[in-house]
Amino acid sequence: MSDASEKKPDDFRIESLLGVGFDNTDGEVRLTRGPDFALVGGSQPTHERMQETVCKVNERLEKRGKRLRDASREEFTDILREVVEKLGDKE
Repeated sequence: MSDASEKKPDDFRIESLLGVGFDNTDGEVRLTRGPDFALVGGSQPTHERMQETVCKVNERLEKRGKRLRDASREEFTDILREVVEKLGDKE
């Protein structure tokens, strides 16, 4: 008999993203919250990069008519990889 609280691998859901930056040396406290994400800390460039990343991920999900919690693990991973690669090309 299995416990009703056990989750099967296909029940995997990402409810929200948490970004934490540790490279802050200017003493500023940076916090950004939005739909399905929270970003804390980081230098100004790091925090801006986290903001851009989560916004692009959410935009791509929205184009598919989904929110973060609706995406499969594979779909989320693919979207995140695409966004990070594209942002890396900008540098």
